[in-house]
Amino acid sequence: MLRIAVPNKGSLADTASEMLAEAGYTGRRDPKDLHVIDPQNDVEFFYLRPRDIATYVGSGALDVGITGRDLLLDARGRAREIEALGFGDSTFRFAGPPGRFSTLEDLEGTRVASAYPGLVDAYLDEHGIAVDLVPLDGAVESAVQLGVADAVADVVSTGTTLRQAGLEIFGPVLLESEAVFIGGPSEAEGMETLLRRLRGVMVARRYVLIDYDLPAHLVDEAVKVAPGIESPTISPLRDPAWVAVRVMSPRKGVNQVMDALYAIGARAILVTAIHAARL
Repeated sequence: MLRIAVPNKGSLADTASEMLAEAGYTGRRDPKDLHVIDPQNDVEFFYLRPRDIATYVGSGALDVGITGRDLLLDARGRAREIEALGFGDSTFRFAGPPGRFSTLEDLEGTRVASAYPGLVDAYLDEHGIAVDLVPLDGAVESAVQLGVADAVADVVSTGTTLRQAGLEIFGPVLLESEAVFIGGPSEAEGMETLLRRLRGVMVARRYVLIDYDLPAHLVDEAVKVAPGIESPTISPLRDPAWVAVRVMSPRKGVNQVMDALYAIGARAILVTAIHAARL
């Protein structure tokens, strides 16, 4: 039975559970449940703190899991990233008092606070920068004001929280993070099936089906607008001058694609969501 670690709370938890449900798995119904068995799919779910998932998977106690790339790298264990899952994006940056820092080298010899000391230490070590790391659990934006650090390394979305704490962002991006599917040191039975299903969910979320009717002599022109994953499906209609076309197209920008197809001469254009896929 495949043992899967899933975030039990935090920004990744809901989307990870939704993704597994869309992949056909039965997870927990009560948010207090920490262990759920899905006998139909021969899997067990363990709902854990996102920060601990990479440790459990890396140790071999659990087979696979979903966590953030930032947490995986911060753990510095034996777990490995297998696939990016396309949600939970975040960016890591340095921040400090306005005007004090401008480059990474300015951090040399200073105190840097972070809730991700493993990640920050590895990054600074790679760049030959020696600092005194101050590990904190949770928000770090007050560390400078309270005098325990000279700078911080933290998750940044808009930067508003850091600016409100009187800090400005400087230096390069440490990491572009997102939710990732991770595995342990060895392959586990059933992992490929789970991974294939998750990839199918990602395809279903990114693509839609477009169906339309078109004068047959305009097919080549229409295919340039919406080429599909491999090749469109072309079917004859009762009127031999017309054909029916079906194609997969990216969900993003689909209205512009519909407009372009209509301008070419396509009619009866329909867009349908994809609920599951295997490519």
